[in-house]
Order: sequence, then structure tokens, then C-alpha cells
Amino acid sequence: MNPVEVTRGNGPIVLGLPHTGTHVDAAIGVLLNRNGRQLADADWHIDRLYSGLRTDVTTVRATFHRYVIDANRDPEGQSLYPGQNTTGLVPATDFDGHPIWDRPITEAETQGRLAQYHAPYHSALQAEMERVRARHGVAILFDAHSIRSQIPFLFKGILPDLNLGTNDGTSCDATLSQAVATAIKAPGYSSVVDGRFKGGWSTRHYGRPREGWHALQMEIAQSAYLEAEAPPWRYDSEKAGRLRPILADCMNKINYLATTPKVTS
Repeated sequence: MNPVEVTRGNGPIVLGLPHTGTHVDAAIGVLLNRNGRQLADADWHIDRLYSGLRTDVTTVRATFHRYVIDANRDPEGQSLYPGQNTTGLVPATDFDGHPIWDRPITEAETQGRLAQYHAPYHSALQAEMERVRARHGVAILFDAHSIRSQIPFLFKGILPDLNLGTNDGTSCDATLSQAVATAIKAPGYSSVVDGRFKGGWSTRHYGRPREGWHALQMEIAQSAYLEAEAPPWRYDSEKAGRLRPILADCMNKINYLATTPKVTS
């Protein structure tokens, strides 16, 4: 299976989907323990949630599960949140801190997965960002994620519904972050900017405003669009139907700003 799927659009937005994949090659799958084989920590149905919000968006989607290797982690293995619980490049545990492998993954195995999965995903993402910037003068990465709203191992309390990450304002032009922050302050939803999730490696790596590359991460609490935050992870069409217009508003505002002189390269 190809580790990455690309759907090209003509607009300035590149939608990154690093965690919607569920594929695990057999040779890797046999190394997962019973807990790991549940593949619980995916961004369930996020690709469906964003589908069709704008027809001109370019989509770059990883097809492999994040347990294989995490496409939103530093390939050098540096922690995104030093001093806080998190999962690594090749996660040793699930989001609850429970082991997912029958044995530790070796450095050689990690390097092999970097070459086979992580690198092709980012090669495709980089190529699309370059193509879009060449066409529009700017390229906007909108990195789309979701996670359970309550995970004591990773954060206290209940996560806001909509979590915008801009790496503390460094990954994008302020007009973009302000526009999206306004859009997600919608009735019936809680939101935060640069809270627990400030943006993963993709946001930090591709967020280079001075070069005309802007990046924002949207982390959505799964309670906002799933029937339940538990297997079989069913999509709730009614919940999603209320949420999709807000996400469309985010996309439309980004598109407007990226196609006017308000966002500089």
C-alpha cells in the first residue's frame, strides 16, 4: 500500500492528514501486543469530517497507522512537549500509557520505518506546499487532527472542543490565527489557542511565515463529532453536521486571507 495519498487542488490550502490511516503491514502487526492491535489512537473519520468543505483544497493523507511511525513527530526523535507525557516517533505506549508492543522496537527498525513511511509522507507534503506556494505566493498547511476529550495520561480535565495550534504564534501570520480563532468561538463549542496542543512537528516544521509557508493545527475533541470516544468509533452525522460549517468557515477565512494582500510571503 502506498504510504501517502495526494489529492491536488488549485487553492492555497494544503490539508494535512497524518493520523487517519489504519494500515499496518503484517510484518509490523505481528509485533503489536493485544492492546496495540486495537489501533485505538487514530484520528477517526477526520478525513470524512473535512471532505468537501472546499473543493480547491489539496489533501495529503498518510495511510499507515501512527503506531507504525508517527508522521507528526520529529524524525530526530525530539519531544514536542519536553517534561510532559506524550508519545514518540515510534510510540512505545498508547495514549493511556499502556505498552503496545511485545518487545521494544530497535533503532534499525525505526530507521527502516522512517524511510518507508515517514519520509514519503513528508516528501509529498513538502512537494505540495512548494507547488501551492509557486501558484499563489503563499501556502497554508491546515493540519487536521482529533483526540479523545479525556486522557489523564496526556492532560488534566476535559479538552476543549476545538484546539488551534500555532506554536505560540510562530507558525503563521497573525491574521490567519486571529481569523481561525474567531471562527472557532462558536455557540455550543469550547475553544482555545495554543493550549495543550500547540502544533505537532508538521506545524513547527512547515510553519515558516517569512518564506510564505504558514501552518496551523486543529485538534478536535472526538466527543464533538463521534457517537462515542470508544470502539467502534462511529461517526455521528448529526454532530458532524453542526461542526462542519465551523470548519468550513475556518477554511473560507484562510482562503480569503491567502488570496488577498493581507497574508504576506
